[in-house]
Amino acid sequence: MQDEPVSLEEQFALLKKENAKLKMESSLRKSLANELEKQKVISEEARRAALSTAEELKSLSLNLSRYVSPQIYKKVFDDQGDVQLNSSRKKLTIFFSDIVGFTQITEELESEDLTDLLNEYLNAMATIAIRHGATIDKYIGDAIMIFFGDPESSGTSQDAKKCIEMAIEMQEFISKNASDWVERHALNRDLEVRMGISTGYCTVGNFGSDDRLDYTVLGNTVNLASRLESNARPGAILISTETYKVTKGEFHFDDGRSYNLKGLQAPVKAYEVLHNGEGKSSVAFTGRNIELKIKKEGLNQQEVDDAIEFLKD
Repeated sequence: MQDEPVSLEEQFALLKKENAKLKMESSLRKSLANELEKQKVISEEARRAALSTAEELKSLSLNLSRYVSPQIYKKVFDDQGDVQLNSSRKKLTIFFSDIVGFTQITEELESEDLTDLLNEYLNAMATIAIRHGATIDKYIGDAIMIFFGDPESSGTSQDAKKCIEMAIEMQEFISKNASDWVERHALNRDLEVRMGISTGYCTVGNFGSDDRLDYTVLGNTVNLASRLESNARPGAILISTETYKVTKGEFHFDDGRSYNLKGLQAPVKAYEVLHNGEGKSSVAFTGRNIELKIKKEGLNQQEVDDAIEFLKD
């Protein structure tokens, strides 16, 4: 049985239906192409925004790293959740240093020269500190506060050893560069630094308000290190009895003696670290076409400063 022939009207209707179908498919393809193009533009804009945000975060991260110690920076970014007001009790080794006669230096130098000298000095000290694994707590003018044992610790003895090794390297660097600093910054005398170190239990963590925190250390050990630094001879490293006990097999020390420290009722025994760059027995004073040296044996720092002022007048 043969199929019945399709009429022209039916053929025209079929063609019309097929044409409508093709038009619809073409329209769908065009709409899909437009949508894909839009999505491509949106995706590219999102990629560029993400890259821009990443660069901004990288820049902010770099700037933040300049304000905090590497260990604290790592701790902040490794910790999960919000940074909170909390602290813990740990056995740490605390370090303080201070430039001898810095008040006089500020009076003698122009602000630009003083800024250059201080930044050069602090940068050198920070480089040494970081190399030894120290946590730099803060700069207070020319003074530096550093601690070992948090957030990372190698054990009490090793932390104290690292601190003393750091202090010795600092003193040797200062001694090596003293004459160069005198020449380049027009100083009237060699730059000398006192250092104090103490080991003991401290409270360490975040202190401050909900809006502003300071990761630092508090306690008697901190106060003792500061007092020892104030009583150290220029160019010397003075350490507490506890620091001496945990490192006495590692370094050479003097026999120790009792010190009457400000704010403490009883005398405190402390030891000087003997090193190649330890305090000089004289201080140089350079004037117009003249150079004099003041012997420091038997003189305290105030008497040395008074002698220099007398010579300047």
